Amino acid sequence: MLEGLAAALSLPALPWLCAGALVSGAVYGFAGFGAALVFMPISVALVPPAMAVAAFALTALIALVTVVPRAWAATDKPGLGQMLLGTMLGFPLGIWALRVWDGASIRLVVSVVVLATLAVLIAGWRMAPRPRPAARLLVGATTGLIGGATGVTGPVVILFNLGAGAPAQVTRANTLVFLTLCSGLLLGHLWLQGLLSPAAIWLGVVLMLPYALGNWIGQAIFDPAAESLYRRVAYGIIAVAALVGLPIWT
Repeated sequence: MLEGLAAALSLPALPWLCAGALVSGAVYGFAGFGAALVFMPISVALVPPAMAVAAFALTALIALVTVVPRAWAATDKPGLGQMLLGTMLGFPLGIWALRVWDGASIRLVVSVVVLATLAVLIAGWRMAPRPRPAARLLVGATTGLIGGATGVTGPVVILFNLGAGAPAQVTRANTLVFLTLCSGLLLGHLWLQGLLSPAAIWLGVVLMLPYALGNWIGQAIFDPAAESLYRRVAYGIIAVAALVGLPIWT
């Protein structure tokens, strides 16, 4: 197991991965979403996609300590459970795609998914009716499919929660808690399919510190009265990360 730690610490890209974890953690802390949207386009350009997905899924679990406790009270528990059930159904197929796709294809898919989600968010998409259980299950399954293949679990659920008509506090809490719990579920599926290597585990542990620091910084500077400003900043960071991750640079 210590060989895995040595492999993680010897990665030439480790400083950049730590920087990406810090920035993505800060975005998550103040915007309520966007950590994987920032981290994954950068990380899949630096390490094998399966390693990046597994490491970040583990890293993101630190949010159970840093951000979830504050958000839990405002969470829609029944709706959360329905979406998580759907996610469990989608993960196996998504992770199978992660195993068989080549790295350049995954990098392209990650960046395209991120940029498309960003465009829809900026356009202010909203969903008229309040969601039903069947819709939540479908959103969860789609999240599992995309998240399993790319490590980016946020796009569908972010759009869904923003368009569901709930108060901003509930929308933020639902997104935070769902994405964090998804990371735990994703780890289990990665292990079942043999993609949770010792090096990926240790990399995830190493990245927890800068990610947690980012979470605390993001929460400290968040002001509910200036939420729109912080979201615009988050959108800009996400856009840069997606462009950097495009497989046209290497």
